[in-house]
Amino acid sequence: MSPTQRTSHSDTRKRLLEATEWLFIESGYEAMSLRHITARAGANLAAVNYHFGSKEALVQELLSLRLDRLNRERLQLLSACEQQRPEELDAAVVLAMLFVPAFRLSHGDTSGPAFMRLLGRVYSDPSPFIRGYLQEHYRSISGRFFEAFARALPALPRSELGLRLHFALKALSGMLAGEDMQQLTASISKGETINDAELLARLISLISPILTAPFGSPEQIRVIEQVLQLDDSTANASIEPASEPDHGRHDTPTAQHWIREGSPAS
Repeated sequence: MSPTQRTSHSDTRKRLLEATEWLFIESGYEAMSLRHITARAGANLAAVNYHFGSKEALVQELLSLRLDRLNRERLQLLSACEQQRPEELDAAVVLAMLFVPAFRLSHGDTSGPAFMRLLGRVYSDPSPFIRGYLQEHYRSISGRFFEAFARALPALPRSELGLRLHFALKALSGMLAGEDMQQLTASISKGETINDAELLARLISLISPILTAPFGSPEQIRVIEQVLQLDDSTANASIEPASEPDHGRHDTPTAQHWIREGSPAS
């Protein structure tokens, strides 16, 4: 193969991986097809078969390129923290060890600005293929971090810790998958000039209460029971004929709308 042919094959391979990454971020695994990928990459099915063999193999290579280094560096950071400051290993610190390498790689040339959105999509995508890939390839890192969270939150039963981690990471993944990192950064900074440490501290502060807040305490239950009773009374107080909704005045507010409403400039 001549140097020109090697360059052409290398470019095609790169375009296929980049097209797969963007389509996966935008639509998820099940919604994207090889036809979509090849159209976006300006390639054909023969190129996919030549370089990867199948859609599954193409996505596996993409995930390996993006996640192997990240998870290796997460484990290195966790090991270093366990050795140097085991007494300070609280839930926020363990969350930071998940975030910091990902945040750093999102600024690099290799991963690029879409890296955080890709992570969000990977961990929120419901496809059995993606779930199976993560279980098969990254079970060891999941186990290490679960044990770190268990040591940081010793009062939590392991089953409850697993449930809380599931909700915390799902909430974070959905947020990352749905927003450009620049938009997310602007929202969290609230128009202020903040450094990376401040940004990550604010992001972690939004997630960590899921791990540490009371879990259905008697006080919480009493409040909810009062709301349920009030809902019953208001719902049954009067039933009026339904009128046409005024969409112009009663649009459902979005998250960005709430952020703008709560900002100092609003």
